[in-house]
Amino acid sequence: MKINKLINSIFSISNGDEFFNLALDIFKFQAANNLVYKQYIEYLKIDYKKIDKLSDIPFLPIEFFKTKKVVSSKSDTFDKIFISSGTTGVQQSKHYIVDIEIYKRSFIKTFEMFYGNPENYSILALLPSYLEREGSSLVYMVDFLINMSKKKSGFYLNNLNELIDQLKFNEHNNIKTILFGVTFALLDLSEKYNLKLRNTIIIETGGMKGRHKEITKDELYTNLRDSFGDNEIHSEYGMTELLSQSYSLGSNIFKTPEFMKIMIRDIYDPFHYLENKQSGGINIIDLSNIYSCSFIETKDIGRKFENGDFEVLGRFDNSEIRGCNLLVVNN
Repeated sequence: MKINKLINSIFSISNGDEFFNLALDIFKFQAANNLVYKQYIEYLKIDYKKIDKLSDIPFLPIEFFKTKKVVSSKSDTFDKIFISSGTTGVQQSKHYIVDIEIYKRSFIKTFEMFYGNPENYSILALLPSYLEREGSSLVYMVDFLINMSKKKSGFYLNNLNELIDQLKFNEHNNIKTILFGVTFALLDLSEKYNLKLRNTIIIETGGMKGRHKEITKDELYTNLRDSFGDNEIHSEYGMTELLSQSYSLGSNIFKTPEFMKIMIRDIYDPFHYLENKQSGGINIIDLSNIYSCSFIETKDIGRKFENGDFEVLGRFDNSEIRGCNLLVVNN
């Protein structure tokens, strides 16, 4: 299948069979054209041409993005390079973006799936740790959504009073609002202000970075609801190495778009997959990541449910600290 036809097929998936067939096509494309992935498959002594089911596809450990250029293309020019957050001394991942339009199609389609047209929202962003560095894929996404909005929208760094004024204005005028916020900044905001927000959806994007003591997700959501109202706290689950996101509309239960699926691997045997509701390592199939690698073995721990939804439970103990979704939740 031609590459442009593959790309268009990604965003028109309507059922599981289409996802399965397209995932196999993209796997074979990447196994042949991604030098890093190809070498990894050969190291495992796997003949990729013989693979005919998802559970046999090898998932690339996410650590490769720290030291290798994971690209399924012969191009030496890139639209963007996204760089992960990280503490001092921690090597950061780099995601080389061959076609930024694919990322736009992915995050717009996913946003519309959960929230509708971004034009209809005032989109506010409290993402200090991301704004203070270069190469954040989250900032790129939120900035694009802000520019799509036809209501007053924008980023807020140290001007919290202006953010509060905008939130109050939106509430008073019944303007639908979305506030994207890094976790520690939302907690700071909740400690300083007590707002009862009826028309505002709060989407936390993870990230404590040592700015607060670690707390469970349940404690986090309770604290935020106490300060901002009784509405559910939403959450975005994404990472530098991917081009798709999942969203939770409450209770830390995430849903994926049609072109993204989760598989849960055994912690002690990465090539064995667990039954629903069992906890293990999160593997992600992100078909929109066609020019990189669509099959990523993450260092997150979670569990999946019968309908394909999943829950993020924490991180492997020996993992480096990441900027996204650091908080461990209770089982």
